[in-house]
This record gives sequence, structure tokens and C-alpha cells, in this order.
Amino acid sequence: MTNTTTGASRYLPATTATAEVALKVYQQLQDDPEFSAFKAATLQYSSDWTCFDGTVVISKWDLESDKEPLFTEALRAVALKVAAFSLTGDEHLAEIPIAGPVDEMMHAMLAQSQILERISKRLGIQVIHQTDQENNDYRSGDYTSTVYWAAWGQPNPRFWLDCEVVEKRKLHLASLYQQIGIKQFGHSHDIEFAAA
Repeated sequence: MTNTTTGASRYLPATTATAEVALKVYQQLQDDPEFSAFKAATLQYSSDWTCFDGTVVISKWDLESDKEPLFTEALRAVALKVAAFSLTGDEHLAEIPIAGPVDEMMHAMLAQSQILERISKRLGIQVIHQTDQENNDYRSGDYTSTVYWAAWGQPNPRFWLDCEVVEKRKLHLASLYQQIGIKQFGHSHDIEFAAA
């Protein structure tokens, strides 16, 4: 059984095959001798990776209580993408849809480049992520969701938000930000600071 990507002529592997590889990669990542340092560095970086439209689309987002479970989801997302690449050898195809908040935590992981590179080399894996190719069109029931279900059960609905939900929440946030002069999710604002 194969699944196609929307509008693409290339094929992703059977969801069960991808899930099997993802489970193995996920465990290997956690078993690596530098995993604890990688996790600690990722979570310490959390004050820097918070952005105006990433994790804040999560209802009642709380960095302290949400960072550990969101780290787990992002690690699983990394394993899913590694699995997709290992089975296809195709970087573009391996950019499977990832929910926006989960992708934001993945960015924090990728910022730990030295440790992640050493871990990847030891495991013989290729971590796939490139901003201009990333895919945040995640929807329940899509390829990513189906593989996740096969590997770990139901994706955590707090973090694995359908792209339509994310977009609605971003519109709501944009309206709130606008009230204090913040535009385009922090890319510009009308705030004039007093001279020091």
C-alpha cells in the first residue's frame, strides 16, 4: 500500500513501514549517550524560540508545563521525517506535514546543531528540515497522522492542531496583537520607545 502526496506524482511508503522505522529511530535517539544533553539544551533554549505565531496558538499555552510534552511530540516528528527520508531518499517527499506548534519545537531542536549532528552521525540518520520546504499543512487523517497512529497511537490533540485551526487562531492573535500596535506577528510594530 502506498500513499501519494497531494498534487505529487511521487509516492510515500506504506504507513506501517514508515511507522516501524520511526519507532526505531525514536528509540535510538533517546538511547544515544548525548540525548540528555540534547534535550536539556533544547528546553533551555525555549525562552528564545517562543514566537508570535508558533506555540502561542495552543490554548492556554504555558511554557513550563507544556515544554516537556511538546518536546516528546517534536522528537516523534523528527523520527517520522527521518523515517520518510530513509525509505524514500527524497528530501522533498520527507517534508511530511507537521503541525505548527510541533514544528516550532523542532526548530528549537535543530538549533542544537553540534549535538544533533553528532547524534545523527552515530545513528547513521539524516534529519530533514529546511524552512523553505517545510510543510505545516497537517490535518487529522493525513499521511503524518496515520503513520503517527500506527507508531504511538493518537497524536496529542493539544499540539497536533489541524492547519485550519492554526490559521483561525493566528487570525485571532493577529487581531489582539494589532490592538497594541504589533503587526505581521512581530515583523513590524508601531511602538515608539522613549529615549533612554
